[in-house]
Amino acid sequence: MKKISVLLAVTALTTVMATSAWSKTFVYCSESSPEGFDPGIYTGGNTFDASSRTVYSRLVEFKHGSTEVEPGLAESWTVSPDGKEYTFKLRKGVKFQVTDFFTPTRELNADDVIFSFERQLKSDSPWAKYVAGGSYEYAEGMGFPTLIKSVDKVDDLTVKFVLNRPEAPFIADLAMDFGSILSKEYADKLQADGKMAQMNQQPLGTGPFTFVAYQPDAVIRYKANETYFKGKEKIDDLVFAITPDASVRAQKLKSGECNLMPYPNAADIKDLKADPKLKVLEQAGLNVSYLAYNTLVAPFDKVEVRKAINMAVNKQAIVDAVFQGSASVATNPIPPTMWSYNKDVKDDAYNPDEAKKLLEKAGVKDLSMKIWAMPVSRPYMLNARRAAELMQADLAKIGVKVEIVTYDWAQYLKLSSAKDRDGAAILGWTGDNGDPDNFLDTLLGCDAVGGNNRAQWCNKEFDALVKKAKQTADVKERTKLYEEAQVVFKKEAPWMTIDHSEEFIPMTKNVSGYVQDPVGVHRFDGVDIAE
Repeated sequence: MKKISVLLAVTALTTVMATSAWSKTFVYCSESSPEGFDPGIYTGGNTFDASSRTVYSRLVEFKHGSTEVEPGLAESWTVSPDGKEYTFKLRKGVKFQVTDFFTPTRELNADDVIFSFERQLKSDSPWAKYVAGGSYEYAEGMGFPTLIKSVDKVDDLTVKFVLNRPEAPFIADLAMDFGSILSKEYADKLQADGKMAQMNQQPLGTGPFTFVAYQPDAVIRYKANETYFKGKEKIDDLVFAITPDASVRAQKLKSGECNLMPYPNAADIKDLKADPKLKVLEQAGLNVSYLAYNTLVAPFDKVEVRKAINMAVNKQAIVDAVFQGSASVATNPIPPTMWSYNKDVKDDAYNPDEAKKLLEKAGVKDLSMKIWAMPVSRPYMLNARRAAELMQADLAKIGVKVEIVTYDWAQYLKLSSAKDRDGAAILGWTGDNGDPDNFLDTLLGCDAVGGNNRAQWCNKEFDALVKKAKQTADVKERTKLYEEAQVVFKKEAPWMTIDHSEEFIPMTKNVSGYVQDPVGVHRFDGVDIAE
Protein backbone atom coordinates (compact mmCIF):
# COMPACT_ATOMS: atom_id res chain seq x y z
CA MET A 1 0.00 0.00 0.00
CA LYS A 2 2.84 2.34 0.82
CA LYS A 3 4.46 1.87 -2.60
CA ILE A 4 1.13 2.52 -4.34
CA SER A 5 0.61 5.68 -2.32
CA VAL A 6 4.07 6.95 -3.18
CA LEU A 7 3.52 6.15 -6.87
CA LEU A 8 0.22 8.05 -6.90
CA ALA A 9 1.86 11.00 -5.19
CA VAL A 10 4.70 11.07 -7.72
CA THR A 11 2.26 10.78 -10.64
CA ALA A 12 0.14 13.62 -9.33
CA LEU A 13 3.21 15.74 -8.71
CA THR A 14 4.50 15.06 -12.21
CA THR A 15 1.16 16.17 -13.62
CA VAL A 16 1.27 19.37 -11.62
CA MET A 17 4.83 20.10 -12.68
CA ALA A 18 3.95 19.41 -16.34
CA THR A 19 1.15 21.96 -16.31
CA SER A 20 3.54 24.51 -14.83
CA ALA A 21 6.39 24.02 -17.30
CA TRP A 22 6.68 27.72 -18.15
CA SER A 23 6.24 29.12 -14.68
CA LYS A 24 8.45 29.31 -11.60
CA THR A 25 7.34 26.37 -9.46
CA PHE A 26 8.39 25.79 -5.86
CA VAL A 27 7.84 22.31 -4.43
CA TYR A 28 7.57 21.84 -0.68
CA CYS A 29 7.73 18.22 0.47
CA SER A 30 5.30 18.51 3.38
CA GLU A 31 5.06 15.89 6.09
CA SER A 32 1.34 15.10 6.16
CA SER A 33 -2.07 15.91 4.77
CA PRO A 34 -3.91 18.88 6.25
CA GLU A 35 -6.88 18.15 8.48
CA GLY A 36 -8.83 20.66 6.38
CA PHE A 37 -8.39 24.21 5.13
CA ASP A 38 -10.20 26.23 7.82
CA PRO A 39 -7.49 27.33 10.28
CA GLY A 40 -10.12 28.22 12.87
CA ILE A 41 -11.02 24.59 13.46
CA TYR A 42 -7.65 22.90 13.72
CA THR A 43 -4.39 23.13 15.65
CA GLY A 44 -1.94 21.15 13.50
CA GLY A 45 1.09 23.02 12.16
CA ASN A 46 0.88 21.18 8.84
CA THR A 47 -2.71 22.39 8.49
CA PHE A 48 -1.68 25.98 9.19
CA ASP A 49 1.10 25.70 6.61
CA ALA A 50 -1.46 24.61 4.02
CA SER A 51 -4.17 27.13 4.90
CA SER A 52 -3.55 30.13 7.11
CA ARG A 53 0.02 30.86 5.95
CA THR A 54 -0.70 30.41 2.25
CA VAL A 55 -4.31 31.39 1.57
CA TYR A 56 -5.23 33.73 4.43
CA SER A 57 -4.11 36.93 6.15
CA ARG A 58 -4.82 38.35 9.61
CA LEU A 59 -5.39 41.78 11.13
CA VAL A 60 -1.83 41.73 12.42
CA GLU A 61 1.06 39.47 11.45
CA PHE A 62 4.31 38.22 12.89
CA LYS A 63 7.37 39.58 11.13
CA HIS A 64 9.27 36.89 9.27
CA GLY A 65 11.54 35.07 11.65
CA SER A 66 10.24 36.67 14.86
CA THR A 67 7.27 36.99 17.19
CA GLU A 68 7.23 40.77 16.76
CA VAL A 69 3.82 41.91 15.58
CA GLU A 70 3.40 44.17 12.55
CA PRO A 71 0.36 45.51 10.68
CA GLY A 72 -1.47 43.07 8.44
CA LEU A 73 -4.95 43.67 7.13
CA ALA A 74 -5.18 46.34 9.82
CA GLU A 75 -2.86 49.24 9.02
CA SER A 76 -3.11 50.60 12.57
CA TRP A 77 -4.86 50.13 15.90
CA THR A 78 -5.50 51.86 19.20
CA VAL A 79 -6.12 50.51 22.69
CA SER A 80 -8.35 52.20 25.29
CA PRO A 81 -6.72 53.28 28.58
CA ASP A 82 -8.46 50.47 30.50
CA GLY A 83 -7.17 47.86 28.02
CA LYS A 84 -10.65 46.64 27.12
CA GLU A 85 -11.22 48.19 23.67
CA TYR A 86 -9.07 47.58 20.59
CA THR A 87 -9.99 49.60 17.49
CA PHE A 88 -8.49 48.55 14.15
CA LYS A 89 -8.32 50.59 10.93
CA LEU A 90 -8.43 48.25 7.94
CA ARG A 91 -6.39 48.74 4.80
CA LYS A 92 -8.39 50.12 1.91
CA GLY A 93 -8.57 48.20 -1.35
CA VAL A 94 -7.65 44.69 -0.11
CA LYS A 95 -9.08 42.14 -2.54
CA PHE A 96 -10.13 38.54 -1.91
CA GLN A 97 -8.75 35.94 -4.28
CA VAL A 98 -10.52 35.10 -7.54
CA THR A 99 -10.86 31.33 -7.97
CA ASP A 100 -12.61 28.83 -10.20
CA PHE A 101 -15.19 28.32 -7.47
CA PHE A 102 -15.96 31.92 -6.43
CA THR A 103 -15.53 35.44 -7.79
CA PRO A 104 -15.75 38.16 -5.12
CA THR A 105 -17.72 41.32 -5.93
CA ARG A 106 -16.33 43.51 -3.16
CA GLU A 107 -13.16 44.25 -1.20
CA LEU A 108 -12.34 43.43 2.43
CA ASN A 109 -14.39 45.32 5.00
CA ALA A 110 -15.38 45.17 8.68
CA ASP A 111 -18.12 42.60 7.97
CA ASP A 112 -15.46 40.00 7.08
CA VAL A 113 -13.62 40.57 10.36
CA ILE A 114 -16.82 40.33 12.39
CA PHE A 115 -17.87 37.14 10.59
CA SER A 116 -14.44 35.53 11.03
CA PHE A 117 -14.53 35.95 14.81
CA GLU A 118 -18.25 35.72 15.64
CA ARG A 119 -18.46 32.26 14.10
CA GLN A 120 -15.88 31.21 16.71
CA LEU A 121 -17.52 33.05 19.60
CA LYS A 122 -21.25 32.44 19.26
CA SER A 123 -22.61 28.95 19.74
CA ASP A 124 -25.82 29.92 17.90
CA SER A 125 -23.92 30.92 14.74
CA PRO A 126 -24.88 28.72 11.77
CA TRP A 127 -21.12 28.34 11.28
CA ALA A 128 -20.46 27.17 14.84
CA LYS A 129 -20.62 23.46 13.91
CA TYR A 130 -20.52 23.49 10.12
CA VAL A 131 -17.87 20.73 10.01
CA ALA A 132 -19.04 17.43 11.50
CA GLY A 133 -17.21 16.83 14.77
CA GLY A 134 -15.27 20.08 14.40
CA SER A 135 -15.09 22.93 16.87
CA TYR A 136 -13.15 26.15 17.24
CA GLU A 137 -10.74 24.45 19.60
CA TYR A 138 -8.13 27.20 19.64
CA ALA A 139 -10.47 30.12 20.28
CA GLU A 140 -12.30 28.15 22.94
CA GLY A 141 -9.12 26.92 24.58
CA MET A 142 -7.84 30.47 24.86
CA GLY A 143 -11.09 31.64 26.42
CA PHE A 144 -12.05 33.95 23.55
CA PRO A 145 -15.83 33.33 23.91
CA THR A 146 -15.71 34.72 27.45
CA LEU A 147 -12.93 37.25 26.79
CA ILE A 148 -14.56 39.06 23.86
CA LYS A 149 -17.76 40.91 24.72
CA SER A 150 -18.42 42.05 21.16
CA VAL A 151 -16.88 42.73 17.76
CA ASP A 152 -18.44 45.94 16.45
CA LYS A 153 -18.50 47.67 13.08
CA VAL A 154 -17.61 51.35 13.48
CA ASP A 155 -17.63 51.89 9.71
CA ASP A 156 -16.72 49.81 6.66
CA LEU A 157 -13.00 50.05 7.40
CA THR A 158 -13.03 50.29 11.19
CA VAL A 159 -13.78 47.46 13.60
CA LYS A 160 -13.68 47.45 17.40
CA PHE A 161 -13.13 44.51 19.76
CA VAL A 162 -14.66 45.06 23.21
CA LEU A 163 -13.23 42.77 25.91
CA ASN A 164 -14.69 41.76 29.23
CA ARG A 165 -11.28 42.10 30.85
CA PRO A 166 -7.78 43.30 29.94
CA GLU A 167 -5.71 40.68 28.07
CA ALA A 168 -1.97 41.35 27.81
CA PRO A 169 -1.22 39.04 24.84
CA PHE A 170 -4.37 40.00 22.86
CA ILE A 171 -2.64 41.66 19.88
CA ALA A 172 -0.20 38.75 19.54
CA ASP A 173 -3.11 36.33 19.79
CA LEU A 174 -4.75 37.96 16.76
CA ALA A 175 -1.64 37.20 14.69
CA MET A 176 -2.16 33.49 15.28
CA ASP A 177 -3.63 31.19 12.69
CA PHE A 178 -7.15 31.00 14.09
CA GLY A 179 -7.29 34.80 13.64
CA SER A 180 -7.33 34.37 9.84
CA ILE A 181 -9.89 36.56 8.07
CA LEU A 182 -12.40 34.80 5.82
CA SER A 183 -14.76 36.29 3.24
CA LYS A 184 -18.28 36.82 4.54
CA GLU A 185 -19.52 37.18 0.98
CA TYR A 186 -18.17 33.72 0.13
CA ALA A 187 -19.64 32.30 3.34
CA ASP A 188 -23.06 33.78 2.61
CA LYS A 189 -23.04 32.25 -0.88
CA LEU A 190 -22.08 28.81 0.45
CA GLN A 191 -24.77 29.01 3.12
CA ALA A 192 -27.42 30.05 0.58
CA ASP A 193 -26.41 27.17 -1.70
CA GLY A 194 -26.36 24.62 1.16
CA LYS A 195 -22.64 24.03 0.60
CA MET A 196 -21.12 25.28 3.84
CA ALA A 197 -18.69 22.37 4.09
CA GLN A 198 -16.95 23.77 1.00
CA MET A 199 -15.44 26.48 3.21
CA ASN A 200 -13.19 23.79 4.69
CA GLN A 201 -12.39 22.22 1.33
CA GLN A 202 -11.96 25.17 -1.02
CA PRO A 203 -10.51 28.08 0.97
CA LEU A 204 -10.54 31.67 -0.19
CA GLY A 205 -8.80 34.56 1.53
CA THR A 206 -6.55 37.57 0.97
CA GLY A 207 -3.20 35.79 1.43
CA PRO A 208 -0.18 35.47 -0.87
CA PHE A 209 -1.30 32.28 -2.63
CA THR A 210 -4.60 31.21 -4.17
CA PHE A 211 -5.83 27.67 -3.58
CA VAL A 212 -6.14 25.69 -6.82
CA ALA A 213 -6.67 22.00 -6.03
CA TYR A 214 -6.07 19.26 -3.48
CA GLN A 215 -5.56 15.57 -4.20
CA PRO A 216 -5.88 13.97 -0.75
CA ASP A 217 -2.68 12.51 0.64
CA ALA A 218 -0.78 13.48 -2.51
CA VAL A 219 -0.62 17.09 -3.68
CA ILE A 220 -1.92 20.55 -2.84
CA ARG A 221 -1.54 23.12 -5.57
CA TYR A 222 -1.56 26.91 -5.23
CA LYS A 223 -0.78 29.81 -7.54
CA ALA A 224 0.47 33.28 -6.68
CA ASN A 225 -2.32 35.68 -5.77
CA GLU A 226 -2.22 38.25 -8.57
CA THR A 227 -3.97 40.86 -6.42
CA TYR A 228 -2.16 40.25 -3.11
CA PHE A 229 -2.12 43.53 -1.19
CA LYS A 230 1.63 43.24 -0.55
CA GLY A 231 2.33 42.49 -4.23
CA LYS A 232 2.47 39.28 -6.27
CA GLU A 233 4.94 36.66 -5.05
CA LYS A 234 8.01 35.76 -7.11
CA ILE A 235 6.93 32.12 -7.15
CA ASP A 236 4.22 31.49 -9.76
CA ASP A 237 3.15 28.07 -8.50
CA LEU A 238 3.49 26.54 -5.04
CA VAL A 239 3.12 22.78 -4.67
CA PHE A 240 2.85 20.80 -1.44
CA ALA A 241 4.04 17.28 -2.30
CA ILE A 242 2.76 15.33 0.72
CA THR A 243 5.51 12.92 1.79
CA PRO A 244 5.01 11.44 5.27
CA ASP A 245 8.25 9.43 5.40
CA ALA A 246 11.14 11.68 6.45
CA SER A 247 13.68 9.49 4.67
CA VAL A 248 11.73 9.75 1.42
CA ARG A 249 11.49 13.52 1.87
CA ALA A 250 15.27 13.66 2.21
CA GLN A 251 15.72 11.53 -0.92
CA LYS A 252 13.40 13.79 -2.89
CA LEU A 253 15.28 16.86 -1.73
CA LYS A 254 18.64 15.40 -2.71
CA SER A 255 17.30 14.40 -6.13
CA GLY A 256 15.81 17.83 -6.75
CA GLU A 257 12.19 16.66 -6.68
CA CYS A 258 11.46 19.20 -4.00
CA ASN A 259 13.02 22.49 -2.97
CA LEU A 260 12.51 22.34 0.79
CA MET A 261 11.48 19.81 3.44
CA PRO A 262 10.58 19.96 7.14
CA TYR A 263 11.55 17.64 10.00
CA PRO A 264 14.45 15.53 8.71
CA ASN A 265 15.41 12.42 10.62
CA ALA A 266 18.20 13.16 13.06
CA ALA A 267 20.28 10.45 11.39
CA ASP A 268 19.97 12.21 7.99
CA ILE A 269 21.05 15.69 9.07
CA LYS A 270 24.79 15.13 8.75
CA ASP A 271 24.38 13.76 5.23
CA LEU A 272 22.08 16.61 4.21
CA LYS A 273 24.57 19.17 5.50
CA ALA A 274 27.34 17.52 3.51
CA ASP A 275 25.44 17.62 0.20
CA PRO A 276 26.91 20.46 -1.92
CA LYS A 277 23.54 21.06 -3.60
CA LEU A 278 21.81 21.75 -0.28
CA LYS A 279 21.89 24.11 2.68
CA VAL A 280 20.43 23.49 6.13
CA LEU A 281 19.05 26.19 8.43
CA GLU A 282 18.91 25.44 12.15
CA GLN A 283 17.85 27.11 15.37
CA ALA A 284 16.63 26.29 18.88
CA GLY A 285 12.95 25.43 18.69
CA LEU A 286 10.32 27.26 20.70
CA ASN A 287 8.82 23.90 21.55
CA VAL A 288 8.19 21.10 23.99
CA SER A 289 7.26 17.44 23.65
CA TYR A 290 5.31 15.73 26.40
CA LEU A 291 3.38 12.66 27.49
CA ALA A 292 -0.08 13.79 28.61
CA TYR A 293 -1.78 11.62 31.21
CA ASN A 294 -5.58 11.72 31.36
CA THR A 295 -5.97 13.11 34.86
CA LEU A 296 -9.72 12.45 34.79
CA VAL A 297 -9.30 8.68 34.46
CA ALA A 298 -7.99 6.31 37.16
CA PRO A 299 -5.27 5.61 38.10
CA PHE A 300 -3.85 8.77 36.47
CA ASP A 301 -6.12 10.93 38.60
CA LYS A 302 -3.54 10.22 41.36
CA VAL A 303 -0.45 12.41 41.33
CA GLU A 304 1.63 9.55 42.83
CA VAL A 305 0.95 7.44 39.73
CA ARG A 306 1.86 10.25 37.37
CA LYS A 307 5.06 10.93 39.30
CA ALA A 308 5.90 7.23 39.31
CA ILE A 309 5.65 6.98 35.53
CA ASN A 310 7.74 10.13 35.18
CA MET A 311 10.46 8.70 37.39
CA ALA A 312 10.48 5.29 35.69
CA VAL A 313 11.38 6.63 32.25
CA ASN A 314 14.93 7.52 31.25
CA LYS A 315 14.25 10.66 29.26
CA GLN A 316 17.89 11.27 28.40
CA ALA A 317 17.94 7.89 26.62
CA ILE A 318 14.91 8.96 24.56
CA VAL A 319 16.55 12.24 23.60
CA ASP A 320 19.77 10.44 22.66
CA ALA A 321 17.99 7.82 20.56
CA VAL A 322 15.46 10.04 18.79
CA PHE A 323 17.39 13.29 18.35
CA GLN A 324 21.05 12.23 18.42
CA GLY A 325 22.20 15.36 20.19
CA SER A 326 19.81 17.88 18.66
CA ALA A 327 17.49 18.18 21.68
CA SER A 328 17.60 18.50 25.46
CA VAL A 329 15.55 16.93 28.23
CA ALA A 330 12.58 19.11 29.19
CA THR A 331 11.81 20.07 32.78
CA ASN A 332 9.15 22.75 32.36
CA PRO A 333 6.20 22.99 29.97
CA ILE A 334 7.78 26.05 28.30
CA PRO A 335 11.17 26.05 26.53
CA PRO A 336 14.23 27.61 28.20
CA THR A 337 14.38 30.29 25.48
CA MET A 338 10.98 31.63 26.60
CA TRP A 339 10.83 34.55 29.03
CA SER A 340 9.58 33.54 32.51
CA TYR A 341 11.20 30.07 32.26
CA ASN A 342 11.78 28.94 35.86
CA LYS A 343 15.35 27.66 36.15
CA ASP A 344 14.84 26.67 39.78
CA VAL A 345 12.30 23.94 39.04
CA LYS A 346 13.80 20.47 39.40
CA ASP A 347 12.78 17.65 37.12
CA ASP A 348 11.46 14.31 38.34
CA ALA A 349 14.70 12.37 38.57
CA TYR A 350 15.06 9.01 36.80
CA ASN A 351 14.66 6.57 39.69
CA PRO A 352 12.88 3.23 39.00
CA ASP A 353 13.11 2.12 42.63
CA GLU A 354 11.39 5.26 43.87
CA ALA A 355 8.82 4.86 41.07
CA LYS A 356 7.92 1.38 42.41
CA LYS A 357 7.46 2.81 45.90
CA LEU A 358 5.15 5.53 44.61
CA LEU A 359 2.96 2.99 42.82
CA GLU A 360 2.78 0.93 46.00
CA LYS A 361 1.90 4.05 47.99
CA ALA A 362 -0.91 4.75 45.52
CA GLY A 363 -2.17 1.16 45.92
CA VAL A 364 -1.67 0.43 42.23
CA LYS A 365 -0.65 -3.11 41.23
CA ASP A 366 -0.32 -4.84 37.87
CA LEU A 367 -0.89 -1.59 35.99
CA SER A 368 -1.52 -1.86 32.26
CA MET A 369 -1.73 1.30 30.19
CA LYS A 370 -1.74 2.58 26.64
CA ILE A 371 0.81 4.99 25.28
CA TRP A 372 -0.29 6.86 22.18
CA ALA A 373 2.47 7.38 19.60
CA MET A 374 2.05 10.15 17.06
CA PRO A 375 2.07 8.83 13.46
CA VAL A 376 3.94 11.86 12.11
CA SER A 377 7.28 13.46 12.77
CA ARG A 378 7.14 16.90 14.28
CA PRO A 379 10.04 19.20 15.21
CA TYR A 380 9.61 18.42 18.91
CA MET A 381 9.25 14.65 18.34
CA LEU A 382 10.90 13.13 15.29
CA ASN A 383 9.98 9.52 16.05
CA ALA A 384 7.19 9.02 18.58
CA ARG A 385 7.04 5.26 17.99
CA ARG A 386 10.69 4.92 19.01
CA ALA A 387 10.11 7.11 22.07
CA ALA A 388 7.08 5.01 23.04
CA GLU A 389 9.07 1.79 22.68
CA LEU A 390 11.73 3.11 25.04
CA MET A 391 9.06 4.13 27.54
CA GLN A 392 7.50 0.70 27.20
CA ALA A 393 10.83 -0.99 28.02
CA ASP A 394 11.49 1.27 31.01
CA LEU A 395 8.00 0.82 32.44
CA ALA A 396 8.25 -2.95 32.11
CA LYS A 397 11.11 -2.77 34.63
CA ILE A 398 8.70 -1.53 37.32
CA GLY A 399 5.97 -3.99 36.37
CA VAL A 400 3.85 -1.70 34.17
CA LYS A 401 2.62 -3.22 30.91
CA VAL A 402 2.35 -0.82 27.98
CA GLU A 403 0.39 -1.20 24.76
CA ILE A 404 1.48 1.26 22.07
CA VAL A 405 -1.38 2.58 19.93
CA THR A 406 -1.66 5.11 17.14
CA TYR A 407 -4.12 6.50 14.60
CA ASP A 408 -3.88 8.60 11.48
CA TRP A 409 -2.91 12.15 12.38
CA ALA A 410 -6.31 13.80 12.10
CA GLN A 411 -7.92 11.06 14.19
CA TYR A 412 -5.05 11.16 16.66
CA LEU A 413 -5.57 14.86 17.33
CA LYS A 414 -9.32 14.47 17.61
CA LEU A 415 -9.41 11.35 19.79
CA SER A 416 -6.59 12.45 22.08
CA SER A 417 -8.63 15.45 23.19
CA ALA A 418 -11.54 13.32 24.46
CA LYS A 419 -12.16 13.57 28.20
CA ASP A 420 -12.52 9.78 28.50
CA ARG A 421 -9.39 8.99 26.46
CA ASP A 422 -7.63 5.85 27.60
CA GLY A 423 -3.92 6.01 28.43
CA ALA A 424 -1.27 8.68 27.98
CA ALA A 425 -0.60 10.46 24.68
CA ILE A 426 2.68 11.73 23.22
CA LEU A 427 2.15 15.21 21.85
CA GLY A 428 4.00 18.48 21.64
CA TRP A 429 3.72 22.14 20.89
CA THR A 430 5.57 24.89 19.12
CA GLY A 431 4.72 28.32 20.47
CA ASP A 432 2.47 30.39 18.24
CA ASN A 433 3.13 33.89 19.51
CA GLY A 434 6.22 33.96 21.76
CA ASP A 435 4.15 34.41 24.92
CA PRO A 436 4.14 31.93 27.86
CA ASP A 437 0.36 32.16 27.87
CA ASN A 438 0.38 30.27 24.58
CA PHE A 439 1.80 27.23 26.39
CA LEU A 440 0.58 27.51 29.97
CA ASP A 441 -3.03 28.56 29.51
CA THR A 442 -3.58 27.21 25.99
CA LEU A 443 -2.34 23.70 26.86
CA LEU A 444 -2.98 23.44 30.60
CA GLY A 445 -5.70 25.94 31.50
CA CYS A 446 -9.17 24.87 32.59
CA ASP A 447 -10.78 26.47 29.50
CA ALA A 448 -8.80 24.08 27.30
CA VAL A 449 -10.03 20.84 28.94
CA GLY A 450 -11.64 18.74 26.21
CA GLY A 451 -9.52 20.56 23.63
CA ASN A 452 -5.84 21.49 23.65
CA ASN A 453 -5.51 20.41 27.29
CA ARG A 454 -4.89 16.73 26.53
CA ALA A 455 -4.17 15.98 30.20
CA GLN A 456 -7.73 17.17 30.97
CA TRP A 457 -6.07 18.87 33.92
CA CYS A 458 -7.97 21.66 35.65
CA ASN A 459 -6.00 22.78 38.70
CA LYS A 460 -7.53 25.83 40.35
CA GLU A 461 -4.23 27.12 41.77
CA PHE A 462 -2.41 26.84 38.44
CA ASP A 463 -5.34 28.24 36.48
CA ALA A 464 -5.69 31.26 38.77
CA LEU A 465 -1.99 32.09 38.32
CA VAL A 466 -2.02 31.95 34.51
CA LYS A 467 -5.35 33.76 34.27
CA LYS A 468 -4.06 36.55 36.50
CA ALA A 469 -0.84 36.73 34.46
CA LYS A 470 -2.63 37.29 31.17
CA GLN A 471 -4.61 40.17 32.70
CA THR A 472 -1.46 41.85 33.98
CA ALA A 473 0.38 44.35 31.81
CA ASP A 474 3.58 44.47 33.89
CA VAL A 475 6.08 41.96 32.48
CA LYS A 476 7.93 41.52 35.79
CA GLU A 477 4.70 40.68 37.55
CA ARG A 478 3.67 38.33 34.75
CA THR A 479 7.06 36.60 34.94
CA LYS A 480 6.65 36.00 38.67
CA LEU A 481 3.18 34.51 38.19
CA TYR A 482 4.31 32.19 35.40
CA GLU A 483 7.30 31.04 37.47
CA GLU A 484 4.91 30.12 40.29
CA ALA A 485 2.66 28.30 37.82
CA GLN A 486 5.58 26.14 36.68
CA VAL A 487 6.19 25.09 40.29
CA VAL A 488 2.57 23.98 40.60
CA PHE A 489 2.81 22.15 37.28
CA LYS A 490 5.86 20.17 38.36
CA LYS A 491 4.34 19.31 41.73
CA GLU A 492 1.14 17.99 40.13
CA ALA A 493 2.76 16.37 37.04
CA PRO A 494 -0.10 16.32 34.51
CA TRP A 495 2.59 15.65 31.87
CA MET A 496 5.87 13.90 31.60
CA THR A 497 7.87 16.66 29.91
CA ILE A 498 10.12 14.97 27.34
CA ASP A 499 12.28 17.35 25.31
CA HIS A 500 12.96 20.69 23.70
CA SER A 501 14.48 20.26 20.25
CA GLU A 502 16.48 22.16 17.71
CA GLU A 503 14.81 22.59 14.35
CA PHE A 504 16.43 21.97 10.96
CA ILE A 505 15.19 23.15 7.58
CA PRO A 506 17.07 21.61 4.63
CA MET A 507 16.57 23.15 1.18
CA THR A 508 18.20 23.36 -2.21
CA LYS A 509 20.86 26.05 -2.54
CA ASN A 510 18.91 27.95 -5.20
CA VAL A 511 16.24 28.88 -2.64
CA SER A 512 16.34 32.46 -1.37
CA GLY A 513 14.12 34.49 0.93
CA TYR A 514 13.08 31.61 3.18
CA VAL A 515 13.26 32.57 6.86
CA GLN A 516 13.18 29.98 9.62
CA ASP A 517 10.29 30.84 11.89
CA PRO A 518 10.43 30.60 15.70
CA VAL A 519 6.74 29.69 15.86
CA GLY A 520 7.36 26.69 13.62
CA VAL A 521 5.23 27.57 10.61
CA HIS A 522 6.50 27.29 7.06
CA ARG A 523 5.83 30.45 5.06
CA PHE A 524 6.55 30.85 1.37
CA ASP A 525 5.71 34.53 0.93
CA GLY A 526 8.94 36.28 0.04
CA VAL A 527 10.58 33.05 -1.17
CA ASP A 528 12.22 32.73 -4.58
CA ILE A 529 14.22 30.15 -6.50
CA ALA A 530 17.02 30.87 -8.95
CA GLU A 531 16.48 29.61 -12.52
